Amino acid sequence: MSTDAGRLAIEGGPPVRPSFLPFHRPSMGPEEEAEVVDTLRSGWLTTGPKTQRFEQEFARYLGARRALGVTSCTAAMHLGLVALGIGPGDEVITSPITFPATANVIVHVGATPVFTDVEPHTLNLDVKQLEARLTPRTRAIMPVHFAGHPCRMDALMEIARHHRLAVVEDCAHAIESMLHGRHMGTWGDVGAFSFYPTKNMTTAEGGMVVTANAELAERIGVLRLHGISRDAWKRYGHQGYRHWETLSAGFKYNMYDLQAALGLAQLPKLERFWARRHAIVEAYDAAFGSMPEIGRLAVQDSVRPAYHLYVIVLRTEELSRSRDEILDA
Repeated sequence: MSTDAGRLAIEGGPPVRPSFLPFHRPSMGPEEEAEVVDTLRSGWLTTGPKTQRFEQEFARYLGARRALGVTSCTAAMHLGLVALGIGPGDEVITSPITFPATANVIVHVGATPVFTDVEPHTLNLDVKQLEARLTPRTRAIMPVHFAGHPCRMDALMEIARHHRLAVVEDCAHAIESMLHGRHMGTWGDVGAFSFYPTKNMTTAEGGMVVTANAELAERIGVLRLHGISRDAWKRYGHQGYRHWETLSAGFKYNMYDLQAALGLAQLPKLERFWARRHAIVEAYDAAFGSMPEIGRLAVQDSVRPAYHLYVIVLRTEELSRSRDEILDA
């Protein structure tokens, strides 16, 4: 009789599941199909009426004044820094636990990323260490709401305003996240969101910039499409031709209607998606709660996490295997 059944898969035993478990699979249905087909049949594929609708509905969901659709969260953060005038010689404080894009956009504008350590219980920027990292060259802070858990934006904004620093929030993980009932992305000068396929809602690729500052919104709207004063819908839409000017050297960062069509179908489902992830988190909490080998991130008071990622902390002193051996298993 085989004894393999009692062995771990990495030691030759049977795997827990016969097929690969994907990191994420987007949730799509007939609503997404209908919106995309409607867009294809409309003849208007680039930035147009559906992009405008999606921007308005996303802003309404967050309680934000303005939202501008772009090609990615990376583009959103880049545009935010450029519009705020961050550039060569400046320093921007950010988190070391993030996707490379957060630091990359700081480098792309010619500034220097300055990493501040994180809280061990949230993996977010440790606000208590922020002021020690300030120098005369510090111009901005880029907090990352890691795994969908909100940073302490109330305390962070107090420091930022006291030192007259701009704040660009990396909300790639944090569409549904709130602190004191207020959505992430609406605390700082600019909020940047991601609709990549692995995110809590998707437009295949895409992102959104939100801001309460009308002047910043105007500047970002121009910068996202080659620096010209009108997008294609405003130049050639149903209202007829309108003159336009090139106002500055801009980028090709505009969201288009095929992306927005997916967003319009996904956004009404977002709270249902969140409720499902919350239930899964509760199941994981129950399963791991009695395991001394595994630590979990803390959910702080007055916080609503987006539950984008479920993070565990391995207490390796309690384990006979290394972290990488567990990952390989």
